[in-house]
Amino acid sequence: MKKISLLGSTGSIGVQALEVCENIKDIKIEALTTNKNIELLEKQIIKFKPKLVSVMDCEKAEELKSRLLKNGFGNIKVTSGLDGLVEAAIINSADTVIVSVVGNIGIKPTYEAIKYKKEIALATKEVMVSGGKLITNEAENNNVRILPIDSEHSAIFQSLQGNKQNNINKIILTASGGPFRGMKKEQLYGVTPKDALKHPNWSMGAKITIDSATMMNKGLEVIEAKWLFNIDVERIEVVVHPQSILHSAVEYEDGAVIGQLGVPDMKVPISYALTYPKRVKNSFDKLDITKICTLTFEKPDIKTFECLSLAYSAIKKGGTMPAVLNAANEIAVFAFLDGKIGFMDIPKVIKSTMDKHTIKFNYNITELLNADLWARSYAKSIIKEGIQ
Repeated sequence: MKKISLLGSTGSIGVQALEVCENIKDIKIEALTTNKNIELLEKQIIKFKPKLVSVMDCEKAEELKSRLLKNGFGNIKVTSGLDGLVEAAIINSADTVIVSVVGNIGIKPTYEAIKYKKEIALATKEVMVSGGKLITNEAENNNVRILPIDSEHSAIFQSLQGNKQNNINKIILTASGGPFRGMKKEQLYGVTPKDALKHPNWSMGAKITIDSATMMNKGLEVIEAKWLFNIDVERIEVVVHPQSILHSAVEYEDGAVIGQLGVPDMKVPISYALTYPKRVKNSFDKLDITKICTLTFEKPDIKTFECLSLAYSAIKKGGTMPAVLNAANEIAVFAFLDGKIGFMDIPKVIKSTMDKHTIKFNYNITELLNADLWARSYAKSIIKEGIQ
């Protein structure tokens, strides 16, 4: 029986992960965490009966304790804050940690879980974007597997099976193009959060949906792929594929291209990460290939969607720059969602923060997190003072 700690159980990926765990059946949930959605977390607790739960919001954690006590679940340990998230990640009874929290908050618990030799099923791309070097080194030192849950990286991972010794020409990372595919800069200045949250294919959380609209999501995935698959970023090609059927592919040195196709659904990647190297039968939606009329592919417009080129720039510069890119992006995205800046101001905030940063190339996790904090503070100051 596999025993799971699920970080971010009330988010979109977390909810789907629990559905997958029910389908697999031979899984025990040992820990669950949320930011502050204790109403949904309480329902999950009643259903899955974990040993430990954690709530980032300390006041909400205290409220949950009282609610659990009243409902006869006072034996379940409730923790809070980052320390609580780490405690959930390293809980002794779990052998696998699903990381599906939003943003850089996932770096430290993932790092600590690896030190405790937990297998990682990774859905939080920011962990590898910001901490890729540290995370992959620690995983190698502890002989820990990191299995991707992102649909694109799962597709690459699946396309590599049985071919690991073959030379790769390139990775083909597909992107839907988001809700504004085909539009030019002058058309994007007036778009609203409501417009940007209308993703054509995927149902995701607000932050990742905005990242898809700016194409930063694909930029972050380029950086993540570089670390997950140990490949030079110059050999990672982004291709816009509006139908989201080919989730990504690998081109080998002999010219063969192997890819993974499926409906736009995260449940299959989650399931594969939890059962690898086996596959488990399920009742999830299946791809009917006879109903596919057209699959199209095109180059991304990096002049309009500047965030993609900023991501390539950050990983080429290296060191702490990807962490700064990611932190500034988080601040800019939430400022946009709050109506404080415009859609086209997002790349401006990121670029200004990157331009101001002094890169540190040799760093530990504390220094990495300090770079993240600096970038957040600087990005907030840019927004407060007004973007030029």
